[in-house]
This record gives sequence, C-alpha cells and structure tokens, in this order.
Amino acid sequence: MATTDDFRTAVSLEELRERGRAQVSVDGTPLALFHHEGEVRAVDNRCPHMGFPLSEGTVDDGVLTCHWHHARFELACGDTFDPWADDVQTYPVEVRGGEVYVDPDPERERPPAEHWESRLETGLEENLGLVLAKATIGLLEAGVDYREPTATILDFGTDYREGGWGSGLTILGCLANAIDDLAPEDRKRALYTAARRVAADCAGEPPNFDQPSLSTREVPFDRLKRWFRDCVEVRDADGAERCLRTAVAADRSESELAELVFAAATDHPYLSTGHVLDFANTAFESLEHAGPEHADDAIAALVEPLVTADRSDERSSWRRPVDLVVLLEDVYGGDVAATEGLEALVAEGEGSSWSVPEGFRETLLADDPEAIVDALADAVREGATSEALASEVVHAAATRIAQFGTANEFSDWNTVHHTFTYANAVHGASRRTDAVELYRGVFDAAISVYLDRFLNTPPAPIPEPGANDTGRDPEGVLEDLLETFDVEGEVDEAGRLVGEFLDCGGDPGELKRTLGHALLREDAGFHAIQNFEAAVRQFDLADGHPDGEHTGRVDRESRRRTPMIATARYMAAHFPTRREAEQTFTIAARLNRGEAIHEG
Repeated sequence: MATTDDFRTAVSLEELRERGRAQVSVDGTPLALFHHEGEVRAVDNRCPHMGFPLSEGTVDDGVLTCHWHHARFELACGDTFDPWADDVQTYPVEVRGGEVYVDPDPERERPPAEHWESRLETGLEENLGLVLAKATIGLLEAGVDYREPTATILDFGTDYREGGWGSGLTILGCLANAIDDLAPEDRKRALYTAARRVAADCAGEPPNFDQPSLSTREVPFDRLKRWFRDCVEVRDADGAERCLRTAVAADRSESELAELVFAAATDHPYLSTGHVLDFANTAFESLEHAGPEHADDAIAALVEPLVTADRSDERSSWRRPVDLVVLLEDVYGGDVAATEGLEALVAEGEGSSWSVPEGFRETLLADDPEAIVDALADAVREGATSEALASEVVHAAATRIAQFGTANEFSDWNTVHHTFTYANAVHGASRRTDAVELYRGVFDAAISVYLDRFLNTPPAPIPEPGANDTGRDPEGVLEDLLETFDVEGEVDEAGRLVGEFLDCGGDPGELKRTLGHALLREDAGFHAIQNFEAAVRQFDLADGHPDGEHTGRVDRESRRRTPMIATARYMAAHFPTRREAEQTFTIAARLNRGEAIHEG
C-alpha cells in the first residue's frame, strides 16, 4: 500500500461510495470503512464485545449496530450506547485524489491501563462478567500491579453493599493472599473471579451509607472497646459503626483495631458457623494488599455481619447432650464474653515457654470435651500463646477434612470446612494481636473440632509421609491429580496423589499452582476458595512450627501435608462444575489477544 505520512491507502472513494462499506486490512489492522451521510468513517472491524465483524453490521442515522448481539456505536466517535460492549476504536481518514487514506495507528486518547481501570469500574457497577474478565486481564497485561484493581474492587464492595462484608469480599481477600502461589495466567483468573463475585454480591443491593465517627478523638481505648462490644451485643449497628470509625480516625494501631473487632467477634462462640471471625480476619488481610488508607470503610463493613450473627451458645448442639457453653464459661470466668479466667491463666504462665506435650494433639481429636478444655487451659497456664494453640487447633481441624468419610451427607463437607477456616482465621488473628480474647477463639474452634468428630467415623486414611514414594516423575503425578478433578467422586484418589507427589520429591510450589489452576478453572464456590487459601497458608506456616520434644521431622512433614491433602479431597468432592466462568474468561483472553471468536 502507498504511504503518505502516517496515512495508508485503504480503498477508492468511488468503490466505497458505491458499496457503502468496505472491509480492509491496513498494516495488519482489520478495519471497517463506511460511507454514510456523505462522510467516510473507519472503525476497528472487530466488535469490542465479542469480535464479530462490524463490516457486516448496519448503519442507520449515524449509529452502527453489530448483528451478533446488537451492540450499538456512534459511528463518528465509536462510543457505545451499551456499557457491556465497550467503545470501538475509530481511525482518522482523509480523501486524497479519489482515494481513502486511513491512519492505522493513531495516538490513543488514554493509555491501556487507564482504559481498563474505567472498564473494571463499569463491570462492577453493571455486574458484567465479560467486561470484568477483559478488564482484569487487560490491567495485568498492561503491567498494573494487582494491588491497584484489588483496592478498586474492595472500595466498590464496601460502598455498594448495605449488608457489609460478605462472601465476595472474602473471596477477594483470599485470592489476593494466594496470588503469589498462582501461575501468571491464573493470577488473571483470580482477579476476575474476585471481581465477578464482588459485583454479584452487590448487584441489586442497597448501597451503604456511612455513619460518621464521633467528633472527639480523646476516648480512651478501653472505653471505646467497651462501647463497641456493648453496641454489638445489643445489635446496634449504627453505634458500633461510629465506635469503629472513631478508632480509625483516632489513628489507633492495627493491633488495637484488631483487638476491638476480634473481642466482639468472640464475645459469643463460633458466630455464624465461623464466618464472622473469618470475614474479620480477611478484611485485615485485604488491607495488606489494598493499603491501610482503605481501613475506614473495610473495617466498618464488618459491623453488619457482627450485629446480625447467629450465636452458637443459643444452639442446641452446643447445649445438649453436654453443655459445652458451661465448660467454656468456667474457663472464661463467668460467661461466654468474660476474660477474667483467661487473664488469670495467662498470668500464671508469664515467663514460661510452652511446648506441645505428648498426647496433646490426640486429645484435640478425641471424644472428651472436658479433657479438651482442660488440656487447653493447662497449656495457657504453662505459657502457651494464643498463636501456638491456634496452630494446634487448626491442624486438628484440617485433619477432620483429610479424614472426612465420604459416606456422610454431602453437605457435611461444609461442616468440617467451616471449622477449618474458622480455626485458620483465629490463627491469623492471633498473629495480628495478642489480645486475650483470641484465646476464646481457640477454645471455640477446639469445641467445633470436637463437634465434628462423628464425620470421621470411620476416618479416611491420611497417607503417611514416605508411604507413597513410587519413584514416579512428580510432574506425571500432578497431571493425574488435575485429571481427578474432571471426574466426580475421586476424593480419596486426590488425597493419595498429593501424598505421592510430596513423597516423590515434588516441588510444593508446583503443587500449589496445580491446585490453584484446578480451583480457578471451575465455577468454584465461596467455600472451595476459602479452603484452598487456608490450606496453602497452613502449609507455609508449618515450616516454621516448633515441634514438641517428643516429635520430630515426620510430625512436621505431617503438619505440612495434611492441609494440602484436605483441600485436594474437598475440591475433588465439589468438582467438576460447568465451568461457565472459564468460558467467559477464555473468550475475554482471546479477544484481548486479537483472536477471532466469530468464525464465518
């Protein structure tokens, strides 16, 4: 083609006027040219919605309509009338000597990152899955750090959901936590999954209207903590929110903010089957990715789940046949919201260094709630920190999933799952603050482990370290593991393959990436995403776990592998799904690469 400055010849004006339209490629750019109302217009021939050739569309009254999904575009500027379609790129044209010239590489009005950030906001507002997929892929491919869209999604989720923190924002936090353990392409899937789940949570919901902080910044911390707990206790959302926002406005430390929230979240045991404390822990973790400047709205979003929570001390399972609440109250010092008894135990253990005694882990999984409570109380008395105890309890909870009997009702997978993610959240919270109230979370989690005991009857075997060293290539084992998720019911095989992979010297990073890919290609539910993130977290933390004097390398290896076996079994029980979201993601990825979706 002839070249004149930045313009290239495209088609003769006479031919274009006669036909009304032309499809051409200029320097590799597919273009649709139109002669309409005496003007020549050029647009990208690929409909920005799903790539249908716009040269096959209709132009009427200055509007170009795609025939595939009827997206409409203002022909002169390319702007769409339909937010789900995106604007189409237009190109400068000139008529010279009877020929139409086009500049195939005009200066863009704004850089790709800015464009995709705008599209992310539109996708969230309109709950448009394909737009969100394109935007999240486009942002990461433009070199934008995942933290920036994470912050955008977090702000949207807290602003546009009156119900406060929910499953969508928890998914956002979980996947942000796990993003470094994912393959690069799966990081895009993770961000897309988080965006679509937050958008779905907010769709059709009333927006949130903030309560202001108190005018004073001089309220002593202990008093503010009492006020906040009292408001939560009587389910006063407005008062509780003002207390929390006052704490943020007064520049209270992260540890103090955590103490406020986790104290209220443990004033009753196991609120809403553990979701409330898990939401709270994930909110603080999300701020590590989005930045502390988002703390005000993120933490305030926890109020609604707190004040509307179901309280396990009001449930029969915690009262009959053994009154488990009374057992806890005896330790706490009067009622489920007390801490005097715990404070006395902590004082006794001051200066002592606790190590895991022989039989302790077996006690946590046994059938005697009094022995469990006594063992935990003795540990506190001997100097055990809430973090050390939470580590033991979360391992017991992971064991329940790893040994879950498939003869149980399918819904009971979530019974053991809730205990695991609650215990994981307590563990995470204990690493954020040393508030004495976190001991209550440990005791509550241990009681939930006890209540789940019948779901391990009979217990599924956990492959012992070294028992499955088949000498196979670890990559081949991972291929087999991925295939198990294509078949329903391969629960035990999935667990066995994880054990085999580790025994054959496989790289744990590759295991995480494989499980992460298996998760994100599915229409994975909220719980599956939680479960994966918690398992990866516990796997990583096990490396630094101090063993008791009577334990050794095999025990530590067991602590690493148990959560990974547990999550592989949980995922195998819930997969495969229809993979509708993966279809949308694949379409978006192909469109962003410029591939043709429409064949014809």
